[in-house]
Formats: sequence, structure tokens, C-alpha cells
Amino acid sequence: MSSKIITRISAVALGAAMIVSAAACGTSNAGSSSGSSSSAADKGVDVSSVKKDDAIAALLPSSVTKDGTLTIGTDTSYAPAEFLDADGKTPIGFDVDLGQAIANVFGLKRVTVSSTFDSIIPSVGSKYDIGMSSFTVTKERLAAVDFVTYFNAGSTFVVQKGNPKKIDTDNLCGAKLAVQTGTTQESAAHTIDKQCTAAGKKSIQIQSFKAQTDVTTAVASGKSDIFYADTPVAGYAIVQTNNTLQTIGKDVDVTPEGIVVKKGDTATAQAVQKAVQKLIDDGTYKKVLSHWGVASGAIDKAEINPSVE
Repeated sequence: MSSKIITRISAVALGAAMIVSAAACGTSNAGSSSGSSSSAADKGVDVSSVKKDDAIAALLPSSVTKDGTLTIGTDTSYAPAEFLDADGKTPIGFDVDLGQAIANVFGLKRVTVSSTFDSIIPSVGSKYDIGMSSFTVTKERLAAVDFVTYFNAGSTFVVQKGNPKKIDTDNLCGAKLAVQTGTTQESAAHTIDKQCTAAGKKSIQIQSFKAQTDVTTAVASGKSDIFYADTPVAGYAIVQTNNTLQTIGKDVDVTPEGIVVKKGDTATAQAVQKAVQKLIDDGTYKKVLSHWGVASGAIDKAEINPSVE
């Protein structure tokens, strides 16, 4: 996805889990199962009870089914949605669990490919069958790909516990703000910075990192004053860092996140929508979200290309 297209609201993928936990941050080429995790909290949900639905599977085009796999592009630096287990190579998280369940509905083997966030959208339909990496549905992205909604998320600011640097989210001028490259939050940071300079105030020192783990580390270490990330990821990171971080201000811009499908691939989009809805209806979806502590973002109805502002 191009820098504009990939602008993900699910921004800074709070991989804070990796700062003080045993979970390692790195990259891998592929993983087809959740594997063993670093802690009970990080164990994936067993979705083996989800079986193939022949009617839904029949909707998929041969371009997806011919190799017997559902290949999913994911940026595994974004806990708790998608990140790497303690072995440094096995993808885990609620997106991974849901991806496995969707693959089960299709009767396909899941292959999760670790990728940089901004490289996923351009590769859906060629390298990947779908992209599943906390992508916010935006008008810009809808011009390039199709989406199937599966989650709602907002954006949250995070600082060190106690806010020792006295950061005010209503006045970030002059602050050192960390964001993940290519995210909606990065775009928002630049917009706020322009407002600061237009008002004759100090510029925001925007620090952009490729991986969310680096974003989180920057604030935890004091290199950055504050970071901007998705609400569920922020909450998970705070827990995983033994509450050395805290949210500040109000959650903003709560919007839908979606599974990415190649633009115009109606068959795959419909199959994914029906698979997600099936998981919502049979309780698997809520079970997965509850396990990872993000049930507040649950939706009741999966939609293809919803209207967004």
C-alpha cells in the first residue's frame, strides 16, 4: 500500500508487549499456526472446532483456492492484533486467530506472511489473497482496494505513567510525538504540526518508526514524550509493560477496520464477508476478541465497503 493508501488508523501497533515481555520482535516469511506462546495471556484461541462451510467456500475464485492455502499479509509488530511469539517467528494475536478461523470456514490452510505495513495493500491479489493487519477503512484506501469490516477501533495517546513530562493532548506543540510510518496517526500528527506552526507555536517533533515496537520503546525509554496508536493496542501494551505507560486524553476517531481484498474481486469479498458473519453468529468471533481483551471493538455485522467519512 502506498504511503497514502496505507495510512492506517490502527496506527502505532502497540507492540509494547515486546518491551518487557518475552515476546520477540522480528520478521519472518511465513507461519501457518499459532504455535506456543510466551505466556498464558498470549496463547491463541483454539478455533479447530470451526469447520469448512461448503456453501461459503464455493464462493471463492480458483485464484484463491488453487494452492489450498489462504495467504494473509500481516505486519506482525502490532500487538495484540498481530505480533510474533517468543520464538521470534510465529505470528499470534486476534487477527491471526480470526484469520485461522476464516481459513477453516474456507477449508484452506492458513499461511500468515509477516510484512511491513505499507507493503501489504499493493500486494493483495498477487502475493497475498487478503490483507489482515488492523487496516482502518478510509476513502483513500477504498479507491484502491475492497474491504470487509470486522472490528471497530479508535486512536489513543499514550505517555509514561504519571505523565512526568506534563503532556497536554490539546496542545502538543513542541512535544516529541512518536508514530508508526504510514499510519493515519502519522498523517494526523503532521496536520496538528501545521496548526502549531500556523499559530506561531513550536513545531511538533514527529518521530516516525517502521515498527510499532520501536514507537512504544521510544516513549517507555523517554526518547519520545508521547505516542499515538489504536485504542485496543494501547490498552494491551500498557498491561504488557507492567503499567509503566498510560493513556491520556479521550479516544478519538472510532472507525471500522477491515480485511483487505483486491479491488473488484467481488467473489472473494463476498466469501470473506460471509465467513466473518458466520464467526460472529456462532460465537467464535466474540470468543477470540474476549481472549485478547478487545471485545469492546466487536461488531454485529460484517460489511463490504462501508460508507466512511
